[in-house]
Amino acid sequence: MIPSGWQPDDTIAALASPPGAAARGLIRLSGHGCREVLETCFSAAQPEQWRTARQATRFTGTLQLAGISRQIPAAVCLWPGRRSYTGEPAAELHLPGSPPLLEAVLSQLHTAGARPARPGEYTLRAFLAGRIDLVQAEAVLGVIDAADESELQQALRQLAGGLSAPVTELRSRLLNLLADLEAGLDFVEEDIEFVSVTQCLARLDEGLGLIRQLLEQERDRGRSGDRWRVVLAGQPNAGKSTLFNRLCGTEGALVSPTRGTTRDWLAASLNWNGLPVELIDTAGQEQEIDSLTGQMQQQRHGQLEQADLVLWCSPASAEASQQQEDAGLLAGLAGLSVPWLQVRTMSDLARSIDPAAPPAAVEGNLTSETAGADAPDEHGPIPAGSVSVSAVTGAGLSQLVNLACARLHGTPGTGDNRLRQMLGSTQSRCRASLQEAMTALDEARTAAAAGAGDELVAMELRAALEELGQVAGSVCTNDLLDRIFSRFCIGK
Repeated sequence: MIPSGWQPDDTIAALASPPGAAARGLIRLSGHGCREVLETCFSAAQPEQWRTARQATRFTGTLQLAGISRQIPAAVCLWPGRRSYTGEPAAELHLPGSPPLLEAVLSQLHTAGARPARPGEYTLRAFLAGRIDLVQAEAVLGVIDAADESELQQALRQLAGGLSAPVTELRSRLLNLLADLEAGLDFVEEDIEFVSVTQCLARLDEGLGLIRQLLEQERDRGRSGDRWRVVLAGQPNAGKSTLFNRLCGTEGALVSPTRGTTRDWLAASLNWNGLPVELIDTAGQEQEIDSLTGQMQQQRHGQLEQADLVLWCSPASAEASQQQEDAGLLAGLAGLSVPWLQVRTMSDLARSIDPAAPPAAVEGNLTSETAGADAPDEHGPIPAGSVSVSAVTGAGLSQLVNLACARLHGTPGTGDNRLRQMLGSTQSRCRASLQEAMTALDEARTAAAAGAGDELVAMELRAALEELGQVAGSVCTNDLLDRIFSRFCIGK
């Protein structure tokens, strides 16, 4: 299956190093004519070995370009057979990273017959040659686009087969089950049982369990893309924006004693203990008094619904009436089922807080049973399980970050062994296929349990295998390949 407009038999060439001046530049070629194209400008110091090379070899030599009298030192890593990244003859030309020089070399290579590579064409050729599957191809893009160490490790795990391996293993087991069922159908007149109903049900249950795990992982990570959404919420003047600025290390949010200074939500991408987090500051929660306030509250509620964790800010120095109102607002969020931590802000202003008391954290889900359960008496001691912070002095901030990370890691189904297996781009593509595969396996199990016949079970198994094939790319369409590989940069 080849996307429309792609010519897989052409020799292609493109700059593979970042644009701009550098000590070294890299030009990548792939295709059966790459050695002949290179010979129009590159002379190897070992010409005989260059002509007869049958395995991957590095050659030193010189470049001779049209219009340039001097020879330029360069090196070529040559893969003359099919054991390259793209599964076909390939080469990498290493030379000084001068942009005009790189442009001149590319121009001469294109004149000699190498076509400019399209975005993602090298990775597409690797996929078409069976060197990688579609999930790993998306992981290549994930490595390129990784914004921090956590995203890089996630992409590298997927590239190493973190998702491909279990899906491939599942397909293999289901194919074996299908083969047993088909054999039973072929020898229906013989007194041979290739697979019993009990064995069939057990193997189907095993497949359903794995798909449910993958879907659970996708659901946990898909809501906030590749980052956890942590939302600051609370009453107006609860110290949310000040805390937001301190955690971000910037003055992104306006801070004022005037109620309702924050009229819109702000977001910042942070790294908390290696965990990619999107911290969001929202408008204070209050009664709707005009259309603008109503829009603010709708935006705030939307952010809460999408949150992976809510940090509910309650001023440590609040009066009793404000504490009661705060508890009521927190209780009013019941039904969202969002994990939360209660943060007692402005601890430096609370007159009766014992600075020696080690703060802990109130945490739970936003339900009527837990919301506001630990509301303290006026200026009383910190309730058991509440974290106290000061954005002014910095007290308690590191503990808040640690508690938030622990709470995120503790979300059901998000242990590190599964959390980092699937990139966001892979999630969106695979979700429907995994759901359809699970539905087909469920139908197969129902048919097997009801004794409906191996023909029906086999039919549903084929449907499940078709969907799993779309995950790894063994079954795919031109449009799907176009969408995936068009996101790559040229040279990858």
